[in-house]
Amino acid sequence: MTALSPALAAPRRTWLADLPVLGVAVVWGGSYLAAKGITATHTVVAVLVLRFGLVLPVLVAAGWARLRALSAAQLRGAGVLGLVLGGIFLLETYGVVHTSATNAGLIISLTMIFTPLAEGVVRRQAPSGAFLAAAALSVGGVVLLTQGGGFTAPSLGDLLILGAALARTLHVLLMARIKAVQDADSLSLTTVQLGSAVIVFVLLASVPGTGDSPWAVAADFGVGEWAGLAFLSVFCTLFAFFVQMWAVRRTSPSRVSLLLGTEPLWAAAAGIAIGGERLGVLGLAGVVLVLAGTAWGRRAAA
Repeated sequence: MTALSPALAAPRRTWLADLPVLGVAVVWGGSYLAAKGITATHTVVAVLVLRFGLVLPVLVAAGWARLRALSAAQLRGAGVLGLVLGGIFLLETYGVVHTSATNAGLIISLTMIFTPLAEGVVRRQAPSGAFLAAAALSVGGVVLLTQGGGFTAPSLGDLLILGAALARTLHVLLMARIKAVQDADSLSLTTVQLGSAVIVFVLLASVPGTGDSPWAVAADFGVGEWAGLAFLSVFCTLFAFFVQMWAVRRTSPSRVSLLLGTEPLWAAAAGIAIGGERLGVLGLAGVVLVLAGTAWGRRAAA
């Protein structure tokens, strides 16, 4: 068999690294529909305990030596990030219960617009005109997306997902500004963050009135619910994290970010094709505007 020339082998290696990352975008896009399928208002906290409680021991075992090497400042910084991360998952999961998976996946993509805007405010540096135009396009798309049946107030779920997008922006800014975590091992940092988030979920689950207990929810789960939980835990968490770590070492962070940016497209595809969601003319126009605006905004902010 003739060996590939170096010029041909390099693009092939790049695409081999791209495919798993694209797979992460696909499963993340499907995560909104999966979460919607196994979660109700009274089970949100319990499902979050189960989802991350299942994967946390694996992460701890995989990176135990590096976890022990974290300094006290790194642990504190990761703990703060974990509190924000817990808020993100609470807003996202409560939100998806009260809106469509398509809306959730597309509204959350506004993080790609909010983050550069917030960075501009922090640095007191005005964004470019092209970026502002892209932001306006995306926001206009979200307005249309949430008005598929005519112009009405956005649903509670839409507003919660919008809050999650803002919380994601805060999380990104804190990661860039908390100096202690900037040199921390990525696996250890993620493990501590998820651990902090799980502690928050467990404490909330113990408060009367916050919904069913994780044990009661687990006992009531059938095969379909356990399959959905396994998808969220194994593919959307473990698989996604390890693929990102693997891919960044074999391709560029910007390329990984670009591929992960296709997540809202897959969320819309899953919601429409599998979830049977219908958007209407306004909603479909909103999808186009959100995807175009976020893609344009990513390029303008690069």
